[in-house]
Amino acid sequence: MSRWVWLLVLAGVAGQAHEPITTKLTWTREISRIIYRRCISCHREGGKAPMSLLTYDEARPWAKAIKEEVLERRMPPWSAVKGFGDFRNDVSLSEVEIDWIAHWVEGGAPQGEEIYLPPAPNPGRQDFAAPRSKQLPLRDLTPLGRTATVVGIKLSSPPANGSLQITAQRPDGSMEPLLWVRNYHPQAPRAYYFREPVRLPRGARIQLIPADSREAHLLVSP
Repeated sequence: MSRWVWLLVLAGVAGQAHEPITTKLTWTREISRIIYRRCISCHREGGKAPMSLLTYDEARPWAKAIKEEVLERRMPPWSAVKGFGDFRNDVSLSEVEIDWIAHWVEGGAPQGEEIYLPPAPNPGRQDFAAPRSKQLPLRDLTPLGRTATVVGIKLSSPPANGSLQITAQRPDGSMEPLLWVRNYHPQAPRAYYFREPVRLPRGARIQLIPADSREAHLLVSP
């Protein structure tokens, strides 16, 4: 049985159940804001995902499946390990957001009052503009021949084994964690933009695990 068929089964079961309401968390007040911010770019009519979550009526049958996906951190697809680099285009859920979704589902997934529902988002709007940059292949950058202001890292293709760790060692021996992609999801982004640019001095050494990886480029200010 395929993954999406199994989720459809879960959704069908959830849609038939009438669970008692045991939570104060509601779709209109808390959960819709999380979904709008993190999920609607794909989960909308015409989006990459197979179902829309734009409204309560669309999302409610999927409540148990949504809970399973976010608890396992499969959705939203991000793949970069938390705390290993800080990225401005991070779409992954915080621990609080995951906890709220789980408690909302376990508490009967109530809708709430329409007055609290935020305006529907514009799925085509980007929260930030990607900074101007040029690509430097990592295979050519050990050690760095000049000081570089790194604004992000781009994967030219998914990691061969689903995992890739990139760090930089400065000449003084200090380490800078750049990116750790683990269990790469096919819908995860290929470009990861740092919240604050990382300045690496001349002589810094880029280290990759696995060492023979060739999928990544540094994105540096021109």
